Amino acid sequence: MSSFNKRFQDYLAERKRHRTRLVTKDGRCNVEYGNIKYTNHFAFLADFWTTFVEIRWRFVLFFFTASFTLSWFIFGLLWYCIARNNGDLTWQNPLPDHTPCVDNVSGLTTAFLYSLETQTTIGYGGRALTPLCPGAVALLIIQSLLGAVINCFMCGVILYKISLPKKRAKTITFSDMAVISPKNGSLCLSIRVANLRKTLMIGSQIYGKLLRTTTTPEGETIIMNQVNIDFMVDAGKDTLFFVCPLTLYHIIDKTSPFFEMAVDTVHKQQFELVVFLDGTAESTSSTCQVRTSYIPQEIMWGYNFLPIISRSKEGKYRVDFSNFSKVVPVATAHCAYCYHNIKGHHLHSIDGHNNHGFEVIDIDSPH
Repeated sequence: MSSFNKRFQDYLAERKRHRTRLVTKDGRCNVEYGNIKYTNHFAFLADFWTTFVEIRWRFVLFFFTASFTLSWFIFGLLWYCIARNNGDLTWQNPLPDHTPCVDNVSGLTTAFLYSLETQTTIGYGGRALTPLCPGAVALLIIQSLLGAVINCFMCGVILYKISLPKKRAKTITFSDMAVISPKNGSLCLSIRVANLRKTLMIGSQIYGKLLRTTTTPEGETIIMNQVNIDFMVDAGKDTLFFVCPLTLYHIIDKTSPFFEMAVDTVHKQQFELVVFLDGTAESTSSTCQVRTSYIPQEIMWGYNFLPIISRSKEGKYRVDFSNFSKVVPVATAHCAYCYHNIKGHHLHSIDGHNNHGFEVIDIDSPH
């Protein structure tokens, strides 16, 4: 029972963290819109293409089925009316030498079947249009054109939804935790990001926003006040060479909002760090944005990521994703102010961390 209670408490805590997030770990925005004017709903109908692209798959499949089925039935009723006006139906007892508008259309069911065969261009051969009725010829042209429009629109929506850039974003992942530790003579907040596909993300850029509730000197409370957070790699922050997993870091200096935090206060803060990665997929040339977020409970002070990249004897670079989110403790100052102003308060760890998943290769020293 104690194990069950622990799992239940962890589940409730996770649900609470999920509700308080603005951006979930998989990048969805947790925002609810209310009290929208009724007239504004017509704007969604005016931009019907974007509406169809953004709605869920279940509704797309429903509209796909309904649009074809309804059009077949409506035109079936029109073919039934034409046959009735011409006296082609069975209950009208047509004469033996009677020439129908459409051969073998003698009831509502056969009219529906002829409508389906016309719009889908099946043409089984049992039912065919005769040149006797000009209205039937006009209806055939209208249904063929309208059926082509419906077919192009619905197929276009489905193909576009399949190729949406956010599907490409599913193969880009962030580390579960962010860490704070010394790096290159500075105290840094670091995260990891990896591209699971071998195709590159061209022109990738990463940046962050710190969201928190603040109160202005005038007494105004600002919910979700946004502060820019700059991330960089060792080569700079302009463009990422996203060929392998990268560790991105934010320098905690006097201009950083993390400067006033400490190891014993960071988890008591109320903020959310949202991280964005923008780039262009090399294979499709479509731009996409990947998002994730970190709350105070997901920031580990005094830890560093395990190494995941090594080189084998064959000269190939290997990535061990089992260590992607694993961390190890390192000697770190308990606050950013102490790191920059109090000498001897902290120690740098100069010991490396072995990655036992890879083979060790010998490098010959030059003579």
